[in-house]
Amino acid sequence: MANTADKKVYGKIQQALETVRPYLIADGGDVTLVEVTDDMVVKVKLTGACDGCPFSMQTLKAGIEQVIRAEVPEIKEVVSI
Repeated sequence: MANTADKKVYGKIQQALETVRPYLIADGGDVTLVEVTDDMVVKVKLTGACDGCPFSMQTLKAGIEQVIRAEVPEIKEVVSI
């Protein structure tokens, strides 16, 4: 992410992740922003208890993705790597 607009989007995504992070940490997990692609796909890594959890996909789509989309509506998708 090189230009100012990209940095702004990256910052908004980081802010959104900070709102869900306490809930993940409370369950022994966390999330890290890995990349935002040129086509606006957000790649995150679930760590701790969230990595491999049977509910991780639900957490990703119903929790993390929804919070990010509320901050940055132009995001197309959030995927876990």
